[in-house]
Amino acid sequence: MRRLTLASSTALGIVVGGVLFNAPRALADLPTIDFASLVQQAKAFAQETGILDVLNTINTVQTTINNGISDLNKALGVGTFGDVQTLLQQGFTQTANYAKAQVGALTQLFDASNTANARFQRDMRNAQIRDEHTPSPLACSSLDGGVSTQSAGMQAFTVAATIAHIHDLRAAASVGMPSHFGQAQAVASMSAEHNGLYCNADDDAAGVCPSGVSNIQDADQQMLSLFGSGTYKDQAAVNTAKDYAINLIQPLAPPALRGDQLASTAGQDAAVRRHSYNARMSLAQSFVDTAIGMQTPSVPLTPIQAQFLKNMGLPAQANGSWLQVLQIEAERRISDVTWNANLQSMPPASVQREIASEMAMNNYLMFQNYKMQMMHATIDAAHLAEDTEREFMPTIRMPTPSMVAASSGP
Repeated sequence: MRRLTLASSTALGIVVGGVLFNAPRALADLPTIDFASLVQQAKAFAQETGILDVLNTINTVQTTINNGISDLNKALGVGTFGDVQTLLQQGFTQTANYAKAQVGALTQLFDASNTANARFQRDMRNAQIRDEHTPSPLACSSLDGGVSTQSAGMQAFTVAATIAHIHDLRAAASVGMPSHFGQAQAVASMSAEHNGLYCNADDDAAGVCPSGVSNIQDADQQMLSLFGSGTYKDQAAVNTAKDYAINLIQPLAPPALRGDQLASTAGQDAAVRRHSYNARMSLAQSFVDTAIGMQTPSVPLTPIQAQFLKNMGLPAQANGSWLQVLQIEAERRISDVTWNANLQSMPPASVQREIASEMAMNNYLMFQNYKMQMMHATIDAAHLAEDTEREFMPTIRMPTPSMVAASSGP
């Protein structure tokens, strides 16, 4: 039975292999086998053992799989685009190509963005360097104003010193001055000065005015002659301010001590007191002379300064005084529309320069104020000394000591 089963299995394998693998037919010169009987035996054996049912089941499963694959191929369009493997390969390849292209495009975009940003940052830095190293027009205007102010200050000092020297000679009744020969000559000189330049209606009615009523009546007695618009309009206005200062401080200088007056003991005492008087009058007069020098037109106005006067509605003028230049430089940064409009568009570096210029101007004004305070302090010291001297009274009158000459020896 075992041998039959083995032989049957062998025969069945041959038959199945021949059927499945389409084995070629035997040729005449080869040994022949009775396949018909073997097939019949194999079929009978397959029916007996149930192998045929297994083969049928396998065939059914294979048919079902093939039908599913066929349906999948139809759904994927096998006939139009190719088989599934080819389509998948092409799809993955295309996706990979897209990914590589996307990476390359992004790289180019990033490179271009970095390049553009670097150029933008460079341009911004170049603009900053330009703004920091290029002076603004306002910086040049501030420098011009500073030079004008300094020049006007030097001219004001020169004018004040010249006027003060003349007033010192007049107060001391020096040679050539009205009081040198006496009080009457000084009175006559002052009267002639007033009647010739500042005569009023009463003076003219009295018949003392050689040219009639003056256009500037009593200007030698009015404060506006000294402190007016900040700048005297001409030399005549400067002389009027000088005459007002004389009437204000010392209208008549005491006559000079001359000849035997100085040689006597009383004359020497009077000379000492006159020296003290002259020193105090010189201090008082020079303080007013400084105010005159500050308002004397001495320097040409810059275009910015002239434009400021125009914007403020003031009369146009070519020259300005130290006081007016200082006033313009201090006030135009507060009320001038042009300067404030330019300030809005200033880069930070220009603003810092303008702040430095403002601080320099502030220091300049503080120093000039310090010099005026020194003169004030000196005047206060003179007042204190005069008051102390006037109030000082000896306790008792002391007798004059008698000087006895020493006897000479034998």
